Amino acid sequence: MSAGTGLARYRIQARINKTTTAVFQLNPLHVSSLVAPGNPGGTGDPTPEFWLPAVRAHVPGDETVLATIETDLDADLHFARGLVCLTDRNLYALSPVGEWAVWPLSADLALKLSDHAGVATLDVLSGSGRLACWRFTLAQNPSALRLVRQLDSLREKQRIDAGEAPPAKASAEEQPLCPNCWTPLPPDQDECPACYSENLTSPSTWTLLRLWRFARPYKKELMIGFGLTLLGTAATLVPPYLTMPLMDRVLIPFQNGKNIPIGLTVMLLSGLLISALVAWGLGWARTYILALVSERIGADLRTATYDHLLKLSLEYFGGKRTGDLMARIGNESDRICVFLSLYALDFATDVIMMLMTAAILVSIDPWLALVTLAPLPMIMWLIHIVRDKLRFGFEKIDRMWAEVTSVLADTIPGIRVVKAFAQEQRESNRFRTANAHNLAINDRVNKVWSMFTPTVTLLTEIGLLILWAFGIWQVAHHHITVGVLTAFLAYIGRFYTRLDSMSRIVSHTQKAATGAKRIFDILDHVSSVPEPINPVHIDKVTGRIDINRVGFRYGNRAVLRDVSLNIQPGEMIGLVGHSGSGKSTLVNLICRFYDASEGSIKIDGVDIRSIPVSEYRQHIGLVLQEPFLFFGTIAENIAYGKPNATREEIVAAARAAHAHEFILRLPHGYDSVVGERGQALSGGERQRISIARALLINPQILILDEATSSVDSTTEKEIQKALDNLVQGRTTIAIAHRLSTLRKANRLIVLDRGQIIEEGSHDELMLQNGTYRRMVETQARQEAEDKASAMTVLGGRIHDQ
Repeated sequence: MSAGTGLARYRIQARINKTTTAVFQLNPLHVSSLVAPGNPGGTGDPTPEFWLPAVRAHVPGDETVLATIETDLDADLHFARGLVCLTDRNLYALSPVGEWAVWPLSADLALKLSDHAGVATLDVLSGSGRLACWRFTLAQNPSALRLVRQLDSLREKQRIDAGEAPPAKASAEEQPLCPNCWTPLPPDQDECPACYSENLTSPSTWTLLRLWRFARPYKKELMIGFGLTLLGTAATLVPPYLTMPLMDRVLIPFQNGKNIPIGLTVMLLSGLLISALVAWGLGWARTYILALVSERIGADLRTATYDHLLKLSLEYFGGKRTGDLMARIGNESDRICVFLSLYALDFATDVIMMLMTAAILVSIDPWLALVTLAPLPMIMWLIHIVRDKLRFGFEKIDRMWAEVTSVLADTIPGIRVVKAFAQEQRESNRFRTANAHNLAINDRVNKVWSMFTPTVTLLTEIGLLILWAFGIWQVAHHHITVGVLTAFLAYIGRFYTRLDSMSRIVSHTQKAATGAKRIFDILDHVSSVPEPINPVHIDKVTGRIDINRVGFRYGNRAVLRDVSLNIQPGEMIGLVGHSGSGKSTLVNLICRFYDASEGSIKIDGVDIRSIPVSEYRQHIGLVLQEPFLFFGTIAENIAYGKPNATREEIVAAARAAHAHEFILRLPHGYDSVVGERGQALSGGERQRISIARALLINPQILILDEATSSVDSTTEKEIQKALDNLVQGRTTIAIAHRLSTLRKANRLIVLDRGQIIEEGSHDELMLQNGTYRRMVETQARQEAEDKASAMTVLGGRIHDQ
């Protein structure tokens, strides 16, 4: 539906109540007329086009719409469309059944925004209590935040106009908002995930200078290479200089009837040969040395980027695509390496050659040099213009190429799912679309580049033409000799060749600058799980865990609130709760994959934020619901946490994990290759390998996150035996889908909406008749129904036979 003059006349029917309908006639309007100018963040929300007729019909024309939000859930959490609209005078609401409500703005009118488990709630409050409540999905949360912020701004303006004292300063606990879209910022971050988590400034050529930190260890080799470049460039400038005496003292006198001076001729030709050989030798040595240096700089850059990437928290990886990160570390570093080994060297040679050539030209004849260099300012201006266009173009190309790579990174690991659902054509279309976008951007860049190169060539040809014309005039008036003009032509040929080469390097320079920016985007990112400034080292832990008033938010959603828990050494704790209650988040905080937004977690009385991250995690064993195995042998995967483990230790861990028997049945035993992500093994076998991996490092703290939820009952029994061996003598925190597997736990912690609501043993919680008991009974009924259904199917088959 058009938002311009195409909105000529609308007819909609809006239910005023359950039995009455009214028809609204709309005059032509533009969406911008429903937006207040000059608001922070670039104006309030444009009214969604679906609601334009209703808003225009109900809101008086002299009121300005500041912000709107579409409420997409009703009171029963069913999907239904409603609208809340804020103007400079009133707050309007249109319910899913078409009923309008309005509240005049006043000092005590306020909005309260809260959320839980994917559902956000917006309450309108006044001195008399809650006036209304709306619910919506978190996709609408940024709009809700703008609405709240706009109302707060209006109330603040009313207080100022009334001469009232300013409100109390917001507490330190209030979460900061993005200045652009007002989305709450993640803990300890000043970058907005809703806008873009990385700096979107265009890459600058100066970014390449930051590579000096990687070049510094090789400064001796670089100085040698630079010296060889100077000498080699000087050697290439000798032949044109020798052409002057060769023309004026040998060839022209010979044309005038004089004899050729053999000695002078041999000396000049020998000089030409020697200079060519010297230039060749110096060029070879320079190229070889700088190529070695550039390869090492590229390798150091890749290593540093990968090392830094591994130190970043899971929060960083949550907003990134695997293909994009792979492209940055691989393609971008290779591009920089090629630039340093080839084009940076050529660029330096070109600049030195042009400076030396210009100096020689001026020393021979300043006026002729001035005419010769006349096109240079035009060419440099053209290079500057094209460089800016290429800079933006190559950045877009890199992003689209990362999109293409990401499609591959998604599809290839999930090829079984693609084939199982017969979605080959869909994935092919997705790849074609990304590839087409990449091609379109490349075409735009090539259009600019194809115009630039011939233009530079044309300008250099014009420069040569001007030199010929002015030089012939100078020779005709006996201001210069033919030898001088010949030398000028030789030098200017070299000058323009280098200028043309330098102009071609512009594209490679911008590609390298774009790649450097994308790599430094990773290197500049500060982990939200930082290493301690004054680390506390612990050699051995007993396993006591103290969780004190911990809170945490995923982006703008509160997940944990005021959680306190004390776990004794050797105690087994079971975490229970519905999906989204915060179980896995609490485990992630204990593992320090994230840092708590509020409160603290201590191990043996030491805050885990004071312990070096890698040192702390050496004391934790983790068994996940979906175990991840690396490409390699079974022995290598078991020994992943302890690479120097002996074969006896590996076998002992496998025996304890009840994995030894099935490993021996494989063709190559412990040396069998498991394939990428362990595809060669079944789910239960992968799980037992992961248990053996955790057993081998002998951790004092054990985390079991749904370790048996994805296997059948027979395999579950085998895994449970392995887990029984694993938990002995260790502080264990277990999350399980089947509550029956947690009956051996010393205590069960029931979480709901990010808070602990029940705590106790299985028997104690069953007596409380609370949430845990209802969950157990529901699960028992479900299992009984499944068993009865299976027996019915089996009985029917027997009867048919």
